[in-house]
Amino acid sequence: MSNDTAGAPPCAAPDFHPRKPKLALPKLACDTHAHILGPIAKYAYSPARVYTPPDCLLNDYQKMLATLGVQRAVLVQPSVYGSDNTVMLEAMKAAGSALRGVAVVENDVSDAKLKMLNAAGVRGVRVNIVDVKDRKPGTLPMAELTALARRISPMGWHMEFLMHCDEFPDMDRTFADFPVDIVLGHLGYMKTSLGVQNAGFQALLRLMQAGKAWVKFTGPYRISSEVLPHADTNALAHALIAANAARVLWGSDWPHVMVKSAMPNDGDLCDLLLAWIPDAVTREQVLVNNPAKLYGF
Repeated sequence: MSNDTAGAPPCAAPDFHPRKPKLALPKLACDTHAHILGPIAKYAYSPARVYTPPDCLLNDYQKMLATLGVQRAVLVQPSVYGSDNTVMLEAMKAAGSALRGVAVVENDVSDAKLKMLNAAGVRGVRVNIVDVKDRKPGTLPMAELTALARRISPMGWHMEFLMHCDEFPDMDRTFADFPVDIVLGHLGYMKTSLGVQNAGFQALLRLMQAGKAWVKFTGPYRISSEVLPHADTNALAHALIAANAARVLWGSDWPHVMVKSAMPNDGDLCDLLLAWIPDAVTREQVLVNNPAKLYGF
C-alpha cells in the first residue's frame, strides 16, 4: 500500500461549504452513494489506484447531509482502497444505524468475512470495471461474478456495477438469470449525447422493467455535455423513472472525485431532483422507500 501519487494524479476536493437546497427533502431521505476518504496520514491508498483524493472525512460528509436534510446514507467502497474496506467500515460503525455500506471483496472472500460485513451493515458488493488499468471495454467476467452473486444472494445483497451501459447492448439478456439484483450508478453512466434510444440504455430500461436492475441518479457531471443544471440529463432521468420508479435511487456522489469541470455545490446538485423527478410523491419513493427496501433500513 502506498500514498505516493506517481501515476495517480491528485483530484480536487469537494466544496466543503454546502448550500441549503431550495428543495425540502422528505423525512428519512437517503443518499445512496458517497465515499469516505482518509485521513491519508492513517490509511494508505492502493498502489493500483488511478487517482489520489484529499481527505474527505465522516464529519465533513455528515455536515453536508445535515445541510441537505438527509438522515440516511449508503457508503460505497472507493477504488482507491481496493478491497480493504476498513475506512468505510469504521465510518459506518462511528455513525451507527443511519449508514449502510457497499463493499469490494475478492472472488475468494471467505464466508466468515461475508458474514462479518453483513453484520456491520454491508448490503451489497461493488464491481468497478471503469477505474481500472488496461480495461477491455464491453467485457464482464460473468462466470466469476455469477459465482460470487450466488454466495451473497442468501444475505439479500445486490451487486453494484460501475460500468457504462452503452457498452452492453445485450445487458438485459446477460443479467436475465443473474442470482441477485444489479445496481448501476450515474443514470447508467452513459454520455447524454448518445440519447435514450441507445441500445445499452434501452437494455437497462428493460432490466428495470423486469425488476432486476436499480439505477442511481448520481454524478450528472460525469455524463453531461452541459454545465449545471445539466439539463441534458433530464431525458435519461425521465426515461428511467418511466421504466420503473420503484427501482430508482438518488445519491450525492460526494466527494465528487475526479471531476474535471468546476466543482459543484451539493445544494445545487440536490436541486436537480426538481427537474429529474418533478412529482413529489415519486421523489419520496425514490428518496425514502426505495433505499429502505434495497439497503434494509
